[in-house]
Amino acid sequence: MPLLVEGRRVRLPQSAGDLVRAHPPLEERARLLRGQSVQQVGPQGLLYVQQRELAVTSPKDGSISILGSDDATTCHIVVLRHTGNGATCLTHCDGTDTKAEVPLIMNSIKSFSDHAQCGRLEMHLVGGFSDDRQLSQKLTHQLLSEFDRQEDDIHLVTLCVTELNDREENENHFPIIYGIAVNIKTAEIYRASFQDRGPEEQLRAARTLAGGPMISIYDAETELLRIGPYSWTPFPHVDFWLQQDDKQILENLSTSPLAEPPHFVEHIRSTLMFLKKYPSPTNTLFPGNKALLYKKNEDGLWEKISSPGS
Repeated sequence: MPLLVEGRRVRLPQSAGDLVRAHPPLEERARLLRGQSVQQVGPQGLLYVQQRELAVTSPKDGSISILGSDDATTCHIVVLRHTGNGATCLTHCDGTDTKAEVPLIMNSIKSFSDHAQCGRLEMHLVGGFSDDRQLSQKLTHQLLSEFDRQEDDIHLVTLCVTELNDREENENHFPIIYGIAVNIKTAEIYRASFQDRGPEEQLRAARTLAGGPMISIYDAETELLRIGPYSWTPFPHVDFWLQQDDKQILENLSTSPLAEPPHFVEHIRSTLMFLKKYPSPTNTLFPGNKALLYKKNEDGLWEKISSPGS
C-alpha cells in the first residue's frame, strides 16, 4: 500500500511544495521545525548516523535514547517509526541507490514490528535545499516514489525538504536545517548538531567516500555498534586530490560547494589522508577480518569491546 498524508493517498509525482500546500498540517509542521533553534546534542545515549548508514532501535534499548545525523546539504535524513512498539530507524540518504535503500529501511523497522498488533508506520523527511543542480529535488522525488511503492501503509508526518528547507542569501541558496535528532523514548524530532560523531568517525567516513553502500550499523538486541569489516579499493588519484586547494576540493568533491558547513574541506582532507594511509583496510583495520564492536558504558559513552572468539 502507499504513502499517505492525513489518511489519504498522496498523488505523485508532485513537488514537496505542492504536497505541503495540499496538506496544511504538513506545512505547519515544516514551519515549526524550521523555526526551532538548533540543540547541541551531547554524546550520552547518542547513536550518531553518518552518510549512507542506518540505525534502528526501540524504547526498550537501555543504551541508546537518541538517534541523530547532520551535515546534510543535498542529502535527506529519513526517520521511520512504528507507533505501536516505538521502533525507530534513522538514516542519512544521499541518492546513491535509493531503490535499494528504501527496502533496507523498511525491513529494519519490520524486524521489530512483527509483534506489534496495533500502531502505524510514520515517516519524517528532512534535508536538502533548492540547489543549482536540483540534486535535492531529485532525491525528494526518488524517496517519495520508492516509499509509495512499498506494500505497507506509510504515513508521511513531516516533510521539510528541498524548497521547504531553503533560504537565500546574496542570491545563493542554503539549507535551513542541516541536522536532526529523534528521541527514541518520546518520539520527539528536533533540529540538532553534534560535536561527537564517533566512534571511528574517520573509518566510517572513509567507507562512504570510497563508495560503500547503505549499511545498518547497530544491533539493538545486543546493544552493540558493529563497524565492518569493510573492504575498499585504493582511492583513485588520492595524492592529486590531497595537493588541491580548498576551492578545488569544494568544487569537485561536494554536491553543493557554496552550502557546505565550514568543516567540510577539513573533513574531506582527513578522510582522503585516511584512505591514503589504509589503501586496503581488511587486515590492517580489522584484525582477523573481524568487526570492531562498541558498547555504551555506564556514562553513556562508546567503549570498544574485544571481538568475540567466533
